[in-house]
Amino acid sequence: MQTGQRITGAALAAFLAAAAAGCTTVRLEGGDKPIEVNLNVKIDQEVRVKLDREIEDLIAENPDIF
Repeated sequence: MQTGQRITGAALAAFLAAAAAGCTTVRLEGGDKPIEVNLNVKIDQEVRVKLDREIEDLIAENPDIF
């Protein structure tokens, strides 16, 4: 009887696992707004480099400023 109960228990467990797997629903939904990528960092760095170069040129041309 022990072997029969093990087989029945295993079959029941397999059936329940298959039934539970069939009940699972996965939904993927996209947002209603587009993804926004902020690129201000790159622009800010370019502006700083240009300003730094201009300041270096001004200091080189006018060493008496400071």
